[in-house]
Amino acid sequence: MLFSPQIPLPLTPRRDNRFENFVNGPNRALVEALKKLPTEPGSQVFLSGAAGSGKTHLLNALCVETRARQGRAFYLALKRLPKDAIESLQGLENLDLVCVDDLHVIAGDVRWEEALFHCFNRIRAANGRLLVSSRERLSALELGLPDLASRLAWGLRLQLQPLEDQDKMAVITLHSDALGLSLPEDVQHYLLQHHDRSMAALIQTVERLHEAALTLKRRITVPLAREVLKTNKDWNHADQTGNNP
Repeated sequence: MLFSPQIPLPLTPRRDNRFENFVNGPNRALVEALKKLPTEPGSQVFLSGAAGSGKTHLLNALCVETRARQGRAFYLALKRLPKDAIESLQGLENLDLVCVDDLHVIAGDVRWEEALFHCFNRIRAANGRLLVSSRERLSALELGLPDLASRLAWGLRLQLQPLEDQDKMAVITLHSDALGLSLPEDVQHYLLQHHDRSMAALIQTVERLHEAALTLKRRITVPLAREVLKTNKDWNHADQTGNNP
């Protein structure tokens, strides 16, 4: 076995999430629209896109941009918050920009939906800027509070489009560089041809390749990529069947 995919990856310095290192692909107009948010008091955007499409990158990039303009920005990752962390929403209306990531995580949770509804209203009343993201489009979110859905529909709604292969390779290269990793072009092509093509899966595999190369002290080659993919497949099968590989 190469390594256990269940062992946390070692902490590695990552590239800052900025607009400059976001691969636009077919989303150039969307990115340009987001860049205008810091200059438009009271504006609101609902951003949807599949896992790994770049939502978190863009939310953080907008925070960086706002701070560069001497504004106060806050990024809130709902999927990382404990269920009892609703009090973390207090006072956000005092900021220039609030970015709330992964709204789909709390869909159907009445307490969180009500808390966010009131939080968003306070931000609007204070003329603040709000960016909310979700894997699901607003119309597909199973929100239990109609007022929250209505509140989110007031602003601009944008949807990230999937990247073409050349854009995916550019993202893989940027992520590899951030890890201090040189990923040969033939390995990139191999991953695109023989692996789950979603960006989330591709980036996770790049990180597994990095870990395997460090652990085994091997160069990153197609044979190593093949072994890593087989290891991931075996572990995924084990998770589904409840058996150890």
